[in-house]
Amino acid sequence: MDKIFIKDLIARGIIGVNDSEREKPQEILINIILYADISKAGASDKLEDTVSYRTIAKRAIAHAEMAKRYTVEALATDIAQFCLEDPRIEKVCVRVEKPGAVRFSKSVGVEIERSRES
Repeated sequence: MDKIFIKDLIARGIIGVNDSEREKPQEILINIILYADISKAGASDKLEDTVSYRTIAKRAIAHAEMAKRYTVEALATDIAQFCLEDPRIEKVCVRVEKPGAVRFSKSVGVEIERSRES
């Protein structure tokens, strides 16, 4: 299966359970891998024959900035669900991180995989 990836997408949104995390937006780091057959686009060189990573990236940023989720798990699930709305995407891997959320760590977060079967 072919992969389309969006690496180190940065959004600023409300995420977390503590009062301080609910007051102002913080950085949210998002990585997405879309699994799809992109051979048709490879042969045709036409955008309409593939999944638009630009569209997915814009939607991920917009959602992360407005969702106001309490957990990175919920945000990752949201992103995976809307990615799978495109029938060409068979599976998606979403990683959501909160840089600097835990002292002495670069970031913390989750990585989930979802597919049409799950």
